[in-house]
Amino acid sequence: MSLSLPVAAVLLFMLGSALAAAVLRDVVGSIVAFAGYSFGVAVLWAFLRAPDVALTEAAVGAGITTVLFLLTIARTSVSRSERFEGISLRSGLAVVAIVVTVGATVPALPPVGAAGTPILSGDVSQYYLDNAYEQTGVTNVVTAVLVGYRGFDTLGEVAVVFAAGIAMLLVLRREAFV
Repeated sequence: MSLSLPVAAVLLFMLGSALAAAVLRDVVGSIVAFAGYSFGVAVLWAFLRAPDVALTEAAVGAGITTVLFLLTIARTSVSRSERFEGISLRSGLAVVAIVVTVGATVPALPPVGAAGTPILSGDVSQYYLDNAYEQTGVTNVVTAVLVGYRGFDTLGEVAVVFAAGIAMLLVLRREAFV
């Protein structure tokens, strides 16, 4: 599988953000790098045509989690000694082994949106395409799958985003920014 330039750029951005979050000793910088990584994951989900997962990742991962981390840091004291954390040889080798292992699986993946992928040519996908309108009464197949067939899963995702938003509002309401 060959990666498109935008997907490769997002993966490179995610790798750089993850490394920065891991090695920066500045806590705020590390939180910002983690937010960048989470944003990269959301963009990757969008490229993989999973907009519901992308929105959830952007809202909870890049948004709410980052704000909660920053609020935690604002409420605690942080010593600033060095800029970067030292990485032991053992930890570095473990990270390299994981990256190589995951990277070796990427060529086995089919291109995104290819007509011959098992997802597009499988029995389940064809069942949804053939029966979505008759069984759910919804003209959009994606909406039929998300609401009709995967309703409880979608309800769970909405509940998580809603609960995170309410928790965020409660925390922000109690914070005094001076």
